[in-house]
Amino acid sequence: MIARTTTPLRIGVASFAHTHAVAYVRNLLALPGVDVLTTDPDHGDRPGESGGAAMARDLGADYVETLDELLAWEPDGVVVCSENARHRPYVERAAAAGAHVLCEKPLATSVADAEAMVAACAEAGAALMVAFPVRFSPAFAALRERVADGALGELCAVTGTNNGQLPAGRAWFADPALAGGGAMTDHTVHVADLMDALLGGAEPRSVYAQSNQVLHADRAGAETAGLVSIAYDGGVVVTVDCSWSKPDDYPTWGGLTLQVVGSDGVADLDAFTQRVDGFSQPRRSPLWLPYGTDLDGLLVAEFVDALRTGRAPQPDGAVGVRTTRIVEAAYASARRGHPVDIVSA
Repeated sequence: MIARTTTPLRIGVASFAHTHAVAYVRNLLALPGVDVLTTDPDHGDRPGESGGAAMARDLGADYVETLDELLAWEPDGVVVCSENARHRPYVERAAAAGAHVLCEKPLATSVADAEAMVAACAEAGAALMVAFPVRFSPAFAALRERVADGALGELCAVTGTNNGQLPAGRAWFADPALAGGGAMTDHTVHVADLMDALLGGAEPRSVYAQSNQVLHADRAGAETAGLVSIAYDGGVVVTVDCSWSKPDDYPTWGGLTLQVVGSDGVADLDAFTQRVDGFSQPRRSPLWLPYGTDLDGLLVAEFVDALRTGRAPQPDGAVGVRTTRIVEAAYASARRGHPVDIVSA
């Protein structure tokens, strides 16, 4: 990766389709020495949903109508926040234009597309980072340190949960053609990324999964709940409860937990435990008031710092491929009703 010398750094944000785009733009605008330009070319395909020039104005960000205009600006980096199925063309065009890329998760809706994106960025000399913000949680950093220093002994098994609400305001999340699936696509990859970090990039070897659409069957075109079991090199088995199971009136979108079992101990992680719980009498509903670290801010800062220093940002495209393999195998297993082996390239 070649360090850029542009001062200030130019970062483009391509599409507001993903809900995290708002946080990324705000964090980029707050960083010193960073110019930001946004575009949302596919906003017309999301009728009735926020986005486009109006969202850019609300965020205080400069805006152009097309990806061509954004790339003509010669950005140092591009943050891709399109629908999952559109990640590949956005990433490939950004890399071909000479920009490093931060792409929303999952990296792609198929392993073939994920591998093609990594190859395109490598050929162009562009870094490819995948947006897994939970990796930057201080609680996860502490857990990772305990695992690395042997405090838990040899890892045996991990139970992960990533439960949230049915995504509101963005219908494409529940459209398999645009999202690549439903809750299993949306939520498995976060836990898979954390395991990739804990296990040092160990390859997943087999996956067994079941899914259903009992929840929100009238509102979602994809599965809304899943249970995914992953066997890794070295014998560690990870189970992921991935669902859109939180009710619409739940005080927040959801949460992520891990229980890590080792030969010498057990560790529990709640990535979003920094909060104050309460009840609002005027709203007649519970409150969840978060405080502490902004994980999206740390994610964006990692990308920007990597561009400035010329190092490869993490998590990289290889992590994106490994986590995509898990998701693709999970859907194959759910269809077939038995475990599916993963054959790495």
